[in-house]
Amino acid sequence: MNENKPSTLDFSGREDADIYRRTLAFLISAAVHKTLPDRGIYVHLSLGSAYYYTFTRGPKASQDEIDKLKAEMRRLIDNDIQIYLRNLDYHEALEYFLTNKQNDTALLINQRGGASIKINQINDFIDLYHAPLLPRTGLLSLFDVSLYYEGFMLRFPYAGGGGLEKIPDNQKMFFACEDYKKWGRISGVTAAAHINKIIIDRTIDEFIRINEAFQEKQLAFIADEIYKHGESIKLILIAGPSSSGKTTTAKRLSIQLKVLGIEPIAISLDDYYLPPDKAPKDENGNPDLECLEALDVDYFNKQLLDILDGKDTVLPIFDFKTAERKEGRTIRLNDRREMLVIEGIHGLNDALTHRIKSENKFKIYVSVLVQINIDDHNRVSTRDNRLLRRIVRDNQFRKMSALRTMAMWESVQRGAEKYIFRFENSADAVFNSALDYEIPVLKCYVEPLLRGIKPGRPEYNEAERLLDFLDKFNMLPSYVVPGNSILREFIGESDFKY
Repeated sequence: MNENKPSTLDFSGREDADIYRRTLAFLISAAVHKTLPDRGIYVHLSLGSAYYYTFTRGPKASQDEIDKLKAEMRRLIDNDIQIYLRNLDYHEALEYFLTNKQNDTALLINQRGGASIKINQINDFIDLYHAPLLPRTGLLSLFDVSLYYEGFMLRFPYAGGGGLEKIPDNQKMFFACEDYKKWGRISGVTAAAHINKIIIDRTIDEFIRINEAFQEKQLAFIADEIYKHGESIKLILIAGPSSSGKTTTAKRLSIQLKVLGIEPIAISLDDYYLPPDKAPKDENGNPDLECLEALDVDYFNKQLLDILDGKDTVLPIFDFKTAERKEGRTIRLNDRREMLVIEGIHGLNDALTHRIKSENKFKIYVSVLVQINIDDHNRVSTRDNRLLRRIVRDNQFRKMSALRTMAMWESVQRGAEKYIFRFENSADAVFNSALDYEIPVLKCYVEPLLRGIKPGRPEYNEAERLLDFLDKFNMLPSYVVPGNSILREFIGESDFKY
């Protein structure tokens, strides 16, 4: 049986790029199994169009080992070996994963598996099936493996281009991810099966409190960093991709700033939109509300300068029903220590605040930097996590179906890549809004919504893939989520007003 994807690839689309990436990740696991069987492999995070791995046993990676891995991967590709999708007897699969020291995978199938387990196989290496792969190794061509910190990076083609990008030199992002991974290892919760176990063992409440406290500690650290700059910082700019939890992050950071004697004043970029007749158009002729030019940037900067000069300034309110700008509240920066907190997708782009000196700005990048893996070799996608959040929020607060949210998600992603991701390296601080327990909570909301997407719709295969992913996790009722949690921004009943 082989139900993997056909052999044609078009990297202009996200799906083909994802299939290529998953197959390449499968291939490097097979290469480690063949050439370095005593080492084991663990995937940590994605950084641009690359995955960061470490060996699970022994010292840090060496150049000699990297050369062996690359040679074996190239041999597998040149031999154009078929990748099989099979059903394996439960006991046979469990014995294989235990023997191969894939303990997280073994624990997961012990929790979730039926009489037969769906696996992918190449030669004598098997791995748990999660989503379609390419049917043959010969369809892979572009890749690279290189040493990186304690481990190594697997580079793969990026969606929309088909080439290999340079690994971004973003130490803040890397160490924010790695700090969370270290916390996961200390807590003993690094994979789906571990979350399932503490739900079953009824120890999830304490874990949630610790998880939330870890996030609060991050926010307190960022507030301390802002405080260290003295009175030079006047603008705190918070940006991140859709469903990162920017709004709640801004509110919780404001509390931490108040603890330090700083008075935050919130300003919404949404109030600086141009009217539709003056807004730029996208490729379909519709108003493009994602681009920077959709905002009245000149007026925004003029107001910022007036505020920083200590003038009384009447902030606008944009009425989205009438598409008109109205007068709102009047603010003024007093002699006491006050700062403007501005949250929006363009916060990291200096073109947004081009008339403000860099020493007056502190930029924060917010994203869902997931540390939980599905199993030993397969990570939880940050993009999938944000999509699940978005589906739930759109349904809870905008009465939108999962179908509609998924239909526009690709456009949302293109906007993030164009207007957000390329500026992430300019951030002064990175805040990780991921919560290890959130997928079991989101599952309660999103699973029935995904089941409403029927065959024949373009989004059906993606919905099925997400349902298969969610099936790896136990459910967790929403009442366990604290009222001030970022997760409440998406499921509702938050202590904050939005």
